[in-house]
Amino acid sequence: MTRRLFSTFRLLQHENPLGLPRSGAPPELPRRQRGLPEKRNIRDVRKVIAVSSAKGGVGKSTIAVNLALAFARHGHRSGLLDTDIFGPSIPTLLNLSGEPRLSANNQLIPLSNYGVKSMSMGYLISESAPVVWRGLMVMKALQQLLHEVDWGGLDILVLDLPPGTGDTQLTITQQIKLDGAVIVSTPQDIALKDAVKGISMFQKVGVPILGMVQNMSVFICPGCGKSTHIFGAEGVMRTCNSHGIALLGDIPLDAKICDDADRGKPTVVVEPESGRGKAFLAIAERIGRKIEL
Repeated sequence: MTRRLFSTFRLLQHENPLGLPRSGAPPELPRRQRGLPEKRNIRDVRKVIAVSSAKGGVGKSTIAVNLALAFARHGHRSGLLDTDIFGPSIPTLLNLSGEPRLSANNQLIPLSNYGVKSMSMGYLISESAPVVWRGLMVMKALQQLLHEVDWGGLDILVLDLPPGTGDTQLTITQQIKLDGAVIVSTPQDIALKDAVKGISMFQKVGVPILGMVQNMSVFICPGCGKSTHIFGAEGVMRTCNSHGIALLGDIPLDAKICDDADRGKPTVVVEPESGRGKAFLAIAERIGRKIEL
């Protein structure tokens, strides 16, 4: 028998060694033929939007919480679903803890604060316990969060997506009828590169992109009042223009937003009439018009 030696030369010469589809998109076949489930609504929820960044550390969860609270302040029955299995932030941001009870039909009953219902993996595990799970367990937990929560009737549910464009994002976009996606980014190029990947993902799976939110857009010195664009200026606007999507609004870089979040008292709750509070409320109003809330 002739011994075959591994050669890197062929891999280097091959322009697509893994044989991946060049476009990154699945074949244009009916969903059932592709082995995909039919998209369905979340029970007792009228509208569902996803808040995504594809990049960690840009303030996506803080924005998702404040948007859910802003919808409630506008008079809508609002809910928030934390789909980040490994790093749930919603319990801290909403100052909630404790294990959810089960309804008569074995559905999880959301925890509520500030007029917003919420569900998170963080309610089901200890705050200090890491989630050391493989993919199948993660997907099972996600399915339960998506389909086994008794929301009791909502006008809008905000999904706080984890960073990236992997299994969780694909499962949600392939199984749930989303009314749109909101992309969050800072003006910095390194964040925008991942934000563009998120834009491409939603476009490929046919989810409408409602627009982008530019977070940490400008820092205003509390002492002298001077404005400084720490992460650059107009980066998100340029991305919106190049991809033909709307800029929903700007959120400033303000230490109070961080302090409020860490205390579990989001800006829309404690300072709705401040400039930053009004910014969240205006973004929620624009989204509401787009999805006919």
